[in-house]
Amino acid sequence: MPPERTSDAVERLRHIVATVLELDLAEIPADASFQQDLNLDSLEKVEIAARIERSFGLALADEEFAAVDSVLDAAGLLATGRPSGAGALLGAERAAGTEKASGTESASGGGSPSGGGGPSGEGGPSGGGSPSGTDSSPATGVSRAPAPAGEQLPGADRVPDANPVPDAAPVPAAEGRPGTSPSPTTPQAPPAPTDLVQRLVGRHLGAGHGDRTAYTDPALGDVGYRELYEAARGYAGALAGLGVAPGTRAVVVAEDSVATVAAVLGLWWHGCVPVPVSPLLGADERERIAADCAAGVLHLDSAPAQPDSAPAQAAGGRVLLTGEEVRAGLRGGGPTSARRPGLAGEPAVHRADRAALIQYTSGSTGEPKGVQHSAAGITAMLDSFGAQLALRAEDIVLSTARMSFGYGFGSSVLCALDAGARTVLIGGAVDPRAVTAALRRHRPTVLCSVPRLYAALLDSLRPGEEAVAALRLCLTAGENCPAELYLRIQDTFGAPVLNCLGATELMHVVVATPPDRPMPGRAGMPVPGVVATVRDEAGRPVPDGTEGRLHIAGPTVSLGYLNRPEADRVTFADGGAYTGDLVRRDPDGGLTHLCRVDDVLNLGGYKVPPAEIEAVMREVDGVRDCAVVAARDADGLESAVAFLVPERAGDHEAVRRAVRSRIRSGLASYKRPARLEFVEALPTTTTGKVAAHRLREQAK
Repeated sequence: MPPERTSDAVERLRHIVATVLELDLAEIPADASFQQDLNLDSLEKVEIAARIERSFGLALADEEFAAVDSVLDAAGLLATGRPSGAGALLGAERAAGTEKASGTESASGGGSPSGGGGPSGEGGPSGGGSPSGTDSSPATGVSRAPAPAGEQLPGADRVPDANPVPDAAPVPAAEGRPGTSPSPTTPQAPPAPTDLVQRLVGRHLGAGHGDRTAYTDPALGDVGYRELYEAARGYAGALAGLGVAPGTRAVVVAEDSVATVAAVLGLWWHGCVPVPVSPLLGADERERIAADCAAGVLHLDSAPAQPDSAPAQAAGGRVLLTGEEVRAGLRGGGPTSARRPGLAGEPAVHRADRAALIQYTSGSTGEPKGVQHSAAGITAMLDSFGAQLALRAEDIVLSTARMSFGYGFGSSVLCALDAGARTVLIGGAVDPRAVTAALRRHRPTVLCSVPRLYAALLDSLRPGEEAVAALRLCLTAGENCPAELYLRIQDTFGAPVLNCLGATELMHVVVATPPDRPMPGRAGMPVPGVVATVRDEAGRPVPDGTEGRLHIAGPTVSLGYLNRPEADRVTFADGGAYTGDLVRRDPDGGLTHLCRVDDVLNLGGYKVPPAEIEAVMREVDGVRDCAVVAARDADGLESAVAFLVPERAGDHEAVRRAVRSRIRSGLASYKRPARLEFVEALPTTTTGKVAAHRLREQAK
């Protein structure tokens, strides 16, 4: 038999045994003896046999179980797919009986560390398919193994019905957009469910790479793929122990930490929907998002002030888990309130027509909108842009874009884990000094940042310097990168620059400059699998060289906004999604970014409506009127400039101090204006509106 098949079966069987015995995977070596080392009792044997049947679709008879001495021996038997004698017959009878009794759909593959079946059902690297005999929840789009027989969840810390998502219908597809039901005359098989934990982490264990470093975390040091997998399993078990239902949405305050990644993976393992949000948000902003998505779980990186570290209920009766408890479990390996591996079932598989991830963004009104992504969209991104990015297992990735930001989540979590690479995390503030220190200490091979920070790094780094000598690729995204800055990055860092354009509504990057084809000043070319067109206001394609709205079609277009039907119809139209960017297509197929259609400020990659900043400044005594516009700094990057009309002439300094104080308390740091300018009156158009274009000229 192929050696990889035996290795695959060993990892799956080790996982099963560890789950039943409530041990860490490291405590179950491949040569562990069932009798002498593990000392299994009869009930444990029954439970292991039941889980083997669910995971492998085969059953071991009692005499076969007694005949094998170790995990390795049993795996070798299972890897053949043909247990002998009564075992094979028993497996067939049980499988048939289960299917008749339950009426559930069964799919090949499994949710274990080595399950097969990619998103297209072709045995690809994504894992997927629910094991035979699993329960499928139509309300959540998650298939899971049933709870272990005889295992009771503790009642003392159980929070009943932790706000499971009630909606059972698929996300409605707007007319003509991806996801519209096919015509009855052209039936199509739905994409196979996807095991995201298997795709991102489990398959590396199955390939024997569990000891590779996944993350270098300032608080933990190096954390390997196997350790990360176990942390995710423990987190999933904690959710089960707290009564959190699959399908529950969970707000994750996404600090750049291994604990955040373990929480996201653990939520996917349990069949939940992570909702990463920025740690820069205030409590009120975070609560509005939690209420909007009906979150049943809140994950904080640091524990709030409370008497002990036990799980608590957050506002709205939500289950509260913390990164501190995840880190405690990683350090000690024992159970914590966020690490209960014995209660975790098999990793869940997620349906293609259900949300597996919700990312929030701000629209032109300033209200955050939840963007719903499916597991199929995530894997499609990895198979398209991820393939073009071509990260390697030996790569060291440094991303200054935070995990709470779509660009950072795609770089530090999705693409890096999928490649089996190592990612260096920066704790605390991400400023030029911290990034330079990380470059010099870790010597990454791939740097993911935003143009604004690249410009700051160029002031302190020189071509050929040791800190940048190992770099083979520089990614820039989040805002437009001017041609001059693009060339300076390339010259100083001595590596190709991959300029990227994406949107939260599109999962990650959809337009990028090819690494082997420099395109300074341009957004790039559509990545594989993406169709990019330039359209007018009526949705009609325009000729090359004509300005228009960027429209994207392809498998990474999201399922739509959460609770925003009107915005959904505007953005997700004409068979795809409008990004809100004004672009021009060149004859060679490349795209040039001109500006945002709605004139929203683009501050370091964060989209901020001017009205949000203006509303805070208008609260200050002494401010009669104000307006915020975009201006370009010396590097050609966008910043916010506020124009203030004081109540009393000559009272500028007092008003300036009051405004600075108010925006520090009322706005996230990236939303604060870089400059405050005083004017006697705001210029207006003939219709009485503020003439923003005149203010932009004045701000230069």
